[in-house]
Amino acid sequence: MKPMIWHPEERDQKVNQYLDQINRAPYELIVGMLLVVLCLFTFSFLFVFL
Repeated sequence: MKPMIWHPEERDQKVNQYLDQINRAPYELIVGMLLVVLCLFTFSFLFVFL
């Protein structure tokens, strides 16, 4: 049976760096979608009530 103590390997560090680069929230996409929804809501409101 292997010992229960975990020792980091070189590959672990590379995998963690890769995941840190890839695992980002798409803030630009979220802001863009909110802007589109706001514009659609505004235009629909103007066309219905004016």
